[in-house]
Amino acid sequence: MTETPYLLLDEDKVRRNIARLRSHLDALGTPLRPHVKTAKSVDVAKLLFDGGTGPITVSTLREAEAFADAGFTDIVYAVGIAPAKLDRVLALRQRGVDLVVLLDSVAQATAVAEASRAAGTAIPALVEVDCDGHRGGVLPGSPEVVAIAEELADGARLRGVLAHAGESYFCYTREALVAAAEAERAAAVRVAEDLRAAGHDCPVVSIGSTPTAHAVTDLTGVTEVRAGNFVFFDLVMAGLGVCSLEDLALSVVVTVIGHRPEKGWIMTDGGWMATSRDRGTARQPVDQGYGLVAALDGGIYPDLLMTDASQEHGTLSMRAGSDRPLPDLPVGTRVRVLPNHACATAAQHDSYQVGASTWRRVNGW
Repeated sequence: MTETPYLLLDEDKVRRNIARLRSHLDALGTPLRPHVKTAKSVDVAKLLFDGGTGPITVSTLREAEAFADAGFTDIVYAVGIAPAKLDRVLALRQRGVDLVVLLDSVAQATAVAEASRAAGTAIPALVEVDCDGHRGGVLPGSPEVVAIAEELADGARLRGVLAHAGESYFCYTREALVAAAEAERAAAVRVAEDLRAAGHDCPVVSIGSTPTAHAVTDLTGVTEVRAGNFVFFDLVMAGLGVCSLEDLALSVVVTVIGHRPEKGWIMTDGGWMATSRDRGTARQPVDQGYGLVAALDGGIYPDLLMTDASQEHGTLSMRAGSDRPLPDLPVGTRVRVLPNHACATAAQHDSYQVGASTWRRVNGW
């Protein structure tokens, strides 16, 4: 028996989640470039490509290297490039991997162009577009866009533009999600059109997040959609209405190790080292604590949450205001905690338990 705490993965749900998004994007005529940062697993990635390989997005060069080892050769590194990492980028490209970097400044473009000239090979780059003020990126209409392209032309190669609608994680209606998806598309397409008008090729227009990928209704001008969380989903996505609780494919199995009846607590052996400290639902209309609690082989216990966590201890108690009694969970009982943020929770572990199989994760930087 696997020792707790551990990650439990429902392969059937993963397959259904993949089929749902692929069907949606197929109807819109745009391919998916999945982001593998959520699962960080070659086994999960191969489910996306019917056992084979295909275009992927990564968030670390360690991911890029591990997936290249597994035969993935079309990779976008979707975090702004740090100049000191360009040697690793070049090493991957020398292995035959079409690794594309991301940048949003002339300074980064200069570093990429200099590294390209020194190596005698043109590193391809995407310009990050700020579509909603969430994180990095150049603003549509900014003169810096063309300046970046001109700097890249001196040794490197402009591949296109990329946008990520991070603010969609705070859209709580279908209408708001659709609007975020359109804003993301429109911003990326505008920057691509500005680059072309200035005489620069811009073959790739890449957009995506799990909320907008499911909500988008028009992908005119877009060449690919990125999403990652959708393979597992989580309580944040359920809170946005992107999925249902039944779609959540990932949970953390923990064991009951004690009770504090005078406090209304059930103690487990799974603290924040098992589930992460992510409290993404705290900003949503329904706060799910550190996660909803479900039976090992069954449904959710009504109103039972993981309400607190120390490093290796989890506290289960009833949702504030609930008139339900604590369920009878004797010492030794195993339960599942459904996570707020699947990416953060999975990152706490080295592997997934999938039926009788163990699927390894790619960890490290």
